[in-house]
Amino acid sequence: MKWEAQWIWRSNDVQINDFAYFRKTFTMSAQPASAQLYVSCHHYAKVYVNGVRLGGYGTPAPTDPERRKLYTSYEVAHLLHEGDNCITADAHYLGGDCQNSVNGLPGFRLELHWQDADGETSRLLSDTSWQTLLDMPHQIGAPYQQNRRISAIEAYDARKLDAQWRYAGGAFDAVSASAQLAAIGADEWPMQAQTIPEGQIGEEMIPEQLGVLCGSEEEGTVQIFDAGRVVSGWPRIRLKGYAGVTLRMRYSENLDSQGRVGHNVANEHSDTYYDEYTMRGDEVESWQPDFSYKSFRFVEITGYPDPITAAMGDLVVCAAHTALPYVGHFVCSDELLNRLYEAAIHTQKNNMLGQFVDCPHREQAQYLADTELQSELLLYNFDAVAMLDKTLSDFADAQLPDGTFPFVAPTTYEHPDFHIQIPEWDLHYATLLWKLYEATGESARLADHYDTMASMIAYYIGIIDPDMGLVPVDKGWHISDWPYPTVEHEGDFLTVQQIKLVQALDVAGRAAALLGKAEDRERYEEQARALRDRVNQHLYVPEVGGYKDSIASSATHQGVSAIALSADIVPPELRARTLAYVKQREWECNTVLSLPLLRMLFDNGCEAEAYAILNRREYPGWLHMIEQGSRTLWEGWQDIESHSHAWNGYPPRLLQEYIVGIRSAAPGFTSAVIRPYLAADLTFAEATIWTAQGNIHARWEKAASGQLLVTTHIPPGVSARLELTIGDQVIEQDLMTGVSELAF
Repeated sequence: MKWEAQWIWRSNDVQINDFAYFRKTFTMSAQPASAQLYVSCHHYAKVYVNGVRLGGYGTPAPTDPERRKLYTSYEVAHLLHEGDNCITADAHYLGGDCQNSVNGLPGFRLELHWQDADGETSRLLSDTSWQTLLDMPHQIGAPYQQNRRISAIEAYDARKLDAQWRYAGGAFDAVSASAQLAAIGADEWPMQAQTIPEGQIGEEMIPEQLGVLCGSEEEGTVQIFDAGRVVSGWPRIRLKGYAGVTLRMRYSENLDSQGRVGHNVANEHSDTYYDEYTMRGDEVESWQPDFSYKSFRFVEITGYPDPITAAMGDLVVCAAHTALPYVGHFVCSDELLNRLYEAAIHTQKNNMLGQFVDCPHREQAQYLADTELQSELLLYNFDAVAMLDKTLSDFADAQLPDGTFPFVAPTTYEHPDFHIQIPEWDLHYATLLWKLYEATGESARLADHYDTMASMIAYYIGIIDPDMGLVPVDKGWHISDWPYPTVEHEGDFLTVQQIKLVQALDVAGRAAALLGKAEDRERYEEQARALRDRVNQHLYVPEVGGYKDSIASSATHQGVSAIALSADIVPPELRARTLAYVKQREWECNTVLSLPLLRMLFDNGCEAEAYAILNRREYPGWLHMIEQGSRTLWEGWQDIESHSHAWNGYPPRLLQEYIVGIRSAAPGFTSAVIRPYLAADLTFAEATIWTAQGNIHARWEKAASGQLLVTTHIPPGVSARLELTIGDQVIEQDLMTGVSELAF
């Protein structure tokens, strides 16, 4: 689409946490046969046609606008009519050097295209003929809610919005002014249609009232509510109005020692993690602060004079997230594992907020390593391809001239607070891209992101020490495992960084082969061989059978050798010894290195050892979190900091892939293998997963008769076979399309 509309705003001043309220009335000679409305904003907008709100939340999704500015579109013919019509929009600009967005400039842009019954077309464009409200309900320049400057307090005064503002008619000239042209050139920002879903309210929850306390004279009654788990979204109130009364809604994951909602955002102090609503005085008033995603378990309401009864609809907690289609399923005979699956899904939804974020409260920022870890769960349980592709595009847009990336994207990298890099995280760009290819089988995605990947790899190849043949410690913050890592970083060469570069080179070589880039393929394969040789020469410890953490360390961490095995660093003649070394070590990996450890164990005949980690009840472990009553997954093993961290959510993928046994045997899942691990303590397990060909379902059950019952559902376009090991018996059988019910 070629945009013709102008970017507009309420003034030419750039202010942080700004708002603008726009209005345009127009006349139609007849009901349109079709009508399409296109809209964009920096940063977010809510659009109404004749008083009806369009679309979802968090729109448009965040990007760097100088590289790509997203817009959304809606069919609106059913909302328009002959005669006078009205479009209004509430727009919000952040600015302020936020961690998870780019400043850009404030602006709003809209086009309405319609066609009458005779095929005649007309357009309405945003320009300076639009009205802007002078005294708006939203407070301009409100403080940020978090230290990382993610979202502003919504301080909303309902008395300042006339109920007729959103409809044609009425006299608003005295309270409005003409819109101004925004300081954004008409073609300055490349416009791109948003391909990911908007935010939606996925669940409306009735919170439990915990108590009523006496606050300060200013606060009055303090009413505290518990949603039962950490959610992303916002509360919605529906209360009797008292003109001029201001109620405050404060959020946190936790209560303080006095039983009140904590003044913190995860582990960071904040006195401003709240929103405020000033009442108009209507018989019933309803409001939700939905310009941004908050994340919380507890809500504290002060300033309202009457008792609030959530069970009567006075207060609802709206759990909201990007509306990726969710199709996954897992259930087994162990209720704790079922609760782990549910907690992982809740946590993942909390962290789908127009980008895949690390946590939904403290940072709400998109990291490459976090997103790749999340992709494990995502690609089996959600239709997440377009949004994972957006992650790669966001980092391509943020790529620095030398080929490396900021630690998160989008971000205000130029600000000292966020002028951060994590070299190991850069290398996840390649492995995330390959996972997307394996899920879809689409080589076009490899082509789209190949140059970005190649530039990133070229930087790290370019700094290899000529004597050692290894990548040295370089700029930025190095991470081998996280959080609370125990891998030592001693000396100039870190083992995990070398291995991640080998993995990136392997991906680049395979991608080059698929794209017909023979010279690139040969170069990447040779670079990977050379780096493997140097890792084994300098970092392998023969007397141990494993790899040292770093060049000057004597420590040999379990996870370092596990990722070496996973990446085929270990020479064939040494694999058995290194595998034995990893198996005999106590589990010491954290979130980042536990994934390659578990996959390596499952893929190398050590299913019992891998399952024992997943099924571990004591600290540390995922089920330990669940046994503490948590319904979301924590940042690490300890009950501290973030309690909704999606990078810890990959165990359900492993349960679906290895315990139920649904595995891909070809890119795009055109071929599948059902190869379950029949855990001794389980009597049944079943799963449904997303694939590019359609959903695959499998179930196995140990019947009372002693038989093993297997049910599968294979979609068209997938060739599949069943592989079972029952005692000493190995069974292989082709599976037909549709439902198969088998007994052994």
